[in-house]
Amino acid sequence: MLQRITAPLLDEVIGRLHSGDMLAVSGVVYTGRDAAHRRMTEAVARGEALPFDPKGQIIYYAGPCPAPPGRVIGSIGPTTSGRMDAYAPALIRYGLKVMIGKGLRSPEVVEAIRTCSGVYFAAVGGAAALMSRCVRQAEVIAYPELGTEAIRRLVVEDLPVVVAVDCHGGSLYEATREDAPQLFCPRA
Repeated sequence: MLQRITAPLLDEVIGRLHSGDMLAVSGVVYTGRDAAHRRMTEAVARGEALPFDPKGQIIYYAGPCPAPPGRVIGSIGPTTSGRMDAYAPALIRYGLKVMIGKGLRSPEVVEAIRTCSGVYFAAVGGAAALMSRCVRQAEVIAYPELGTEAIRRLVVEDLPVVVAVDCHGGSLYEATREDAPQLFCPRA
């Protein structure tokens, strides 16, 4: 069953989510990729403020294409989340609650999600054009010199995601890995 949630998220909402839940996210979502994450973790290490207050916020690992005429943003699909694994634990401990991307996370990120009551959402790769149709507003708020990797503030409506790693230690990837032999090789 599809659940609708609105960002920013409270711990109470995050606590109700479990791996495998299908969600439609509305509200404010920030984008950022490798270069922006490196800059943000360096800022945290220096004790400087981040371009946005990460408490309760969602960051979408995406670098959108330029907006075509009449649209607020171009295609905006998820990038491989492992690229941000070196930076994510520091940002989670600093207050970031939700990440959207695709693919596995490192054990360090999963542990930070569990201990800091965060959550990781997976978005469908290859559906970037569809995802762009969920974006109502987009503006660059930091690091414009990074181009597509700049940090953007988006207002989204019904952005489709699946809970991949929850704050209870549940992982859709681990569950799928455990079930895969029975699904594809029933006699194994």
